[in-house]
Amino acid sequence: KNQMEENYLNSARKQFEYYKVLGEKTFDQLTEKELLWQYNPESNSIAITVNHLWGNMMSRWTDFLTADGEKEWRKRDLEFESVIQTRQELIRKWEEGWNCLFTALDSITLENFSAKVYIRNQAHSIPDAVNRQMMHYAYHIGQIVYVGRMIKGSDWKSLSIPKGASKAFNEQKFSKGKHDGHFTDDIK
Repeated sequence: KNQMEENYLNSARKQFEYYKVLGEKTFDQLTEKELLWQYNPESNSIAITVNHLWGNMMSRWTDFLTADGEKEWRKRDLEFESVIQTRQELIRKWEEGWNCLFTALDSITLENFSAKVYIRNQAHSIPDAVNRQMMHYAYHIGQIVYVGRMIKGSDWKSLSIPKGASKAFNEQKFSKGKHDGHFTDDIK
């Protein structure tokens, strides 16, 4: 891979890993009942959102380079139903979706980086397809974190810089001087 392509793929992987960790740190704070909680019948529980992420990931990343990202076997409407009923099932689908994604990312090489991939018959460059999914997942994982924070209230454990700790966080970061790395390196 040339340097730009390799840098892009490494950065994309780190971003995906970061959002995966945010979801998991949210799950860790919640009971099974809280993972299934819905604000009202029209809203999505965390479990429903995970089910949608799973369906999307399995569809988009299975045969990423060779088949349309919207698979005929996908049942998107069912993704927004209360299919997941246990923490164990939620974690199983979460891991399966992410494993599918990371396997597909690992299949991208210098030889196929310029390939076109299709989602609903629309051509995407590799970066466009990856970015499309990354932003989609960030959107939904943000929802997961927000619902988790609403449920936990004052018992919520911050996933990044705790309230009132920005100054100390910045002092620690700046004390390192200029350096390489990714902003997510200290978060996992």
